[in-house]
Amino acid sequence: MTQERDIVVIGAGLTGLATAFNLRKKGRDVLVLEKQNRVGGQIHTFTEEGFTFESGPNTGVVSFPEVAELFQDLKGRCDLETARESSKRRLIWKGDKFHALPSGPVSAVTTPLFTLKDKFRILGEPWRQKGTNPNESVGALAQRRLGRSFFEYAVDPFVSGVYAGDPMKLTTRFALPKLYHLEANYGSFVRGAIAKRKEPKTDRDRLVTKKVFSARGGLQKMVDALAQDADIVTGTQQIKVQPREDHTWRVTYNNGCEEVICRHVVTTVGAYALPDLLPFIPRTLMDPISSLYYAPVIQVCVGIRDSHGLNYPAFGGLIPSKEQKQLLGILFPSECFVQRAPVGGALYSYFMGGARHADYLQKSDDEIREMVIDAFHSLLKYPKTMEPDMIRIFRHEHAIPQYGEDSGTRFEAIACVEQQYPGLILAGNMCDGIGMGNRIHQAAMVANKL
Repeated sequence: MTQERDIVVIGAGLTGLATAFNLRKKGRDVLVLEKQNRVGGQIHTFTEEGFTFESGPNTGVVSFPEVAELFQDLKGRCDLETARESSKRRLIWKGDKFHALPSGPVSAVTTPLFTLKDKFRILGEPWRQKGTNPNESVGALAQRRLGRSFFEYAVDPFVSGVYAGDPMKLTTRFALPKLYHLEANYGSFVRGAIAKRKEPKTDRDRLVTKKVFSARGGLQKMVDALAQDADIVTGTQQIKVQPREDHTWRVTYNNGCEEVICRHVVTTVGAYALPDLLPFIPRTLMDPISSLYYAPVIQVCVGIRDSHGLNYPAFGGLIPSKEQKQLLGILFPSECFVQRAPVGGALYSYFMGGARHADYLQKSDDEIREMVIDAFHSLLKYPKTMEPDMIRIFRHEHAIPQYGEDSGTRFEAIACVEQQYPGLILAGNMCDGIGMGNRIHQAAMVANKL
């Protein structure tokens, strides 16, 4: 069967769905193809036994105006839910308990997380000399400007929480470009932050609240709302894309039984899936893209119906690699959002594995449960007489792309492919950032480009 369409979007994750949504708003004819039997990609919300939990991403940040604008467009179908004020509090494990990450001058002076030497060193950050290495790692930059203890107990756990990666292997200008540009453009993080706050803002700029968000009832509500009026075919197997001599594209799936002729193709799949999807691209261009490393992550959702008043009014607790624990960190969804656990109960999301412990993916469910229950007592301080009422384990082999030194070559190869093959756009989290805000922003940019 052959059909003719204007645009084919491959992948019904957040990027693909938001791209199709924006294109439909502009009156474009869009078909979305998805290999899974559901939409949402990594985003998947479950409701069981009074708990509402995510198997993939838990939150995003309103880091671009497009995020706020998207929820405005979805109003009535899906409601934006910003995290409670207490979520601004972030915890870091040191020694035998969690400590609050400093949020002001007083807590910065009194915190046990940083050495006295580095507390004074942070005060001198605005006058420190700029770096000269464009490929400086996040870890090296943090130690140079802020000191070793700040790196160990602030930056290292932050990178584990965001990238599940090694800060010594992530390149700042690719992984944290806003931080990189503060030093590059203003000579200092502090001076740059002050200057950015003083810059005049438009009404649209003010939509960027930097607040942590989810959707009321879970992130599945957001992707379902995006998919509501979309033309989506799920369960598609062996999708192949080929250019045609008349500058259109031929997209086949289900062993070639289904064929679509279109003017534009937008891929939003992982970099590792592109060689099979785009077999016409020479290896010299494809290898720098498809070689992108994705850190594997195990997420374990843990519920307790009665916490007996033991709660943590915070976004979550991160664990520095220096502390040599088995977890990357624990998020506290029921402290951030309403109706995520029964009244009086609590919901936690444990994260383990990542780039430095990829072997954890091979652990059995029993081994993971043992790690979870141990952390339930030793980290969350629940008494030995209590055990979780619910444990759900989710494994993600290709969870988070690592923006290392090879990212520049990858971005150049993507640009070269799009230049050589007009009508083809390579999107997704292999470029333009990994957060949900980045995905929504990129989707809007792709729609505008088309």
